[in-house]
Amino acid sequence: MNQKWIALLLALILALSVCGCAADKPQTETAETTAAVETRTAAGQSTVTDEELTQTAQWLMEQIPQPTYGSVGGEWAVFGLARSGVAVPKEYFEVYGENVAAYTAEHGGVLHAKKYTEYSRVILAWTALGKDATDVGGFNLLVPLADFDQTVFQGINGPIFALLALDSGAYDIPENTAGTTQATRDGYVDYILNAELPGGGWSFAGGDPETDITAMALQALAKYRDRQDVADAVERGLTVLSQQQEENGGFVAYDSESSESIAQVIVALTELDISLTDSRFVKSGNTLVSRLLEFRTENGAFRHILDGEEDVMATEQGFYALVAVSRAEQGKSTLYTMTET
Repeated sequence: MNQKWIALLLALILALSVCGCAADKPQTETAETTAAVETRTAAGQSTVTDEELTQTAQWLMEQIPQPTYGSVGGEWAVFGLARSGVAVPKEYFEVYGENVAAYTAEHGGVLHAKKYTEYSRVILAWTALGKDATDVGGFNLLVPLADFDQTVFQGINGPIFALLALDSGAYDIPENTAGTTQATRDGYVDYILNAELPGGGWSFAGGDPETDITAMALQALAKYRDRQDVADAVERGLTVLSQQQEENGGFVAYDSESSESIAQVIVALTELDISLTDSRFVKSGNTLVSRLLEFRTENGAFRHILDGEEDVMATEQGFYALVAVSRAEQGKSTLYTMTET
């Protein structure tokens, strides 16, 4: 997922999300969700059950019966499902693979002229399926990410997702034959570090740090903490996120609390191998997972805001956040690390 603020604008246009302030759930329902998670944790049980993962996975597959190339209803759903361990019919993934290969071939390997996160997103889903991103419909989707200038053209999302994509399969960066700046991992890391705000954290367009962008930056930097400058920036980012967290365990942006913000912070902590019950991220007894589950409906879907409707984009992100939790609790590789089982 990912890309949330760009995706949010698109979602508003497509009416996938609801504007305005979120109304709180009844206090009894909120308390029941928090208590249930606390009970599981105290008993040494997983905070995310197989039943919850399976139900949400089923909802996604029902809403997206023909997955194809796309930021909603495409890669993020397939990515989460492939990393979940939930039994998914092989035909489902085959349909996606065929659709994306055909789309890529039809467009001559050009997914977008300016927005290179398109390549990163497909690489992540393709790699999650155990496929090689050097051959998607006959095209090597790593080649665009070798072009540093074009990859960072859209802003900080570019290098963030380029690193996540490249590192997901431990891919080598190809030679850039476009005549522009050759991309390197350190180059992308430096771009992210240079975009850090004075007080720590990151945003898409300057100003105050944004929860989602900060969390995604931390996800991308997680594997580079052997560099002291990265380790220091990560700690500052974590401090910002801890300070932004509300007493209910969630995060507010633009006067609205969203499930996607919680999801991205959860993924960041799991990528950093930080406990989800770390004291910095437990407020008044409320954890990230307990708050995220309050956005989950009885059908297994997620809402964007608490009083909103079931939403595909919110469910994609909520689902892969739960997958990240489940993988961490089982001692498996992180959500974005696909070179291990």
